[in-house]
Amino acid sequence: MKKLGLALILLVFLTAGCGTTLKGETKEINASSLKIGLMPAADSAPILLAEQRGYFKELGLDVDIEIYLNAVNRQSALQTGQLDGAMTDLIAAVNNIQNGFDMKITTSTDGSFPFLVRKGFEEKKDITVGVMEVSVSNFLSDEYLKSKYNMKKIYIDEIPARLEMIKEGKVDMASIPEPMASMGELNGLEKRVFENKDHFMPEAMVFTARALKEKEQAIKLFHQAFDRAVDDIKRDDTLARDILIDKLQLDPRIRDMMVLPVYHHTRVPDEAYINKIVQWIEKVQGTDITVEYEDMTEGKFASQ
Repeated sequence: MKKLGLALILLVFLTAGCGTTLKGETKEINASSLKIGLMPAADSAPILLAEQRGYFKELGLDVDIEIYLNAVNRQSALQTGQLDGAMTDLIAAVNNIQNGFDMKITTSTDGSFPFLVRKGFEEKKDITVGVMEVSVSNFLSDEYLKSKYNMKKIYIDEIPARLEMIKEGKVDMASIPEPMASMGELNGLEKRVFENKDHFMPEAMVFTARALKEKEQAIKLFHQAFDRAVDDIKRDDTLARDILIDKLQLDPRIRDMMVLPVYHHTRVPDEAYINKIVQWIEKVQGTDITVEYEDMTEGKFASQ
């Protein structure tokens, strides 16, 4: 798996490329291998830990993990067949399925999305907020900030670019996922954490229809390894902190600053929560979502 250096994350607005397929792979090897796209976020911890501890290999599964700083590039890799599955958010997933991309949500994931506040910010009603347009950051800005502020949203897709904007004081606040939010806090920015009042976070793992058809057993094993890693983290959450710092090559000083989510075993978001996401999308984007819950989710791999 490729590692992202701190300098890359904070200074360079690049994305990690996708892994290459080995020539001469047999169908049998392909059927037991998965290419997965992740973001540098807290919900990647169980997957990274499962890889580090060899849980995938113990199950006979070869998992190639790629980390993206830009969700648009990750989604493009998924849609062009470079990935079998990816960690995404429900807003993007619902939109893509509605627009005809054949994929399904196989499990919810658990992330943490604080807001960073620029230095010298004084409380006021009208603020600027850096978010990604069609994403969890936009959704959560409405969930957490709308009741208190009049927001002018500045759409910035790349996480490092959002970090730079808030560091330079060009926006008042920015939605930054952990552990990157703690990197901003380490550099003197205020980090605000809001309570999630729902049973789910608007994030998930999705797999393409082709992968679900051709690699069903591999996907089943992937979820089993995920659950095993969650068990480890539940016993000792320092495992999640250490794996995120190690695999993302972050400053170890943020280890205890990170606000981690409660990690759950594999489970699909329920219909009520998906409907909440759908209603927000319809209101914000002015579009009708006609795809049904059953067409967006595949629950047979989940343990809950």
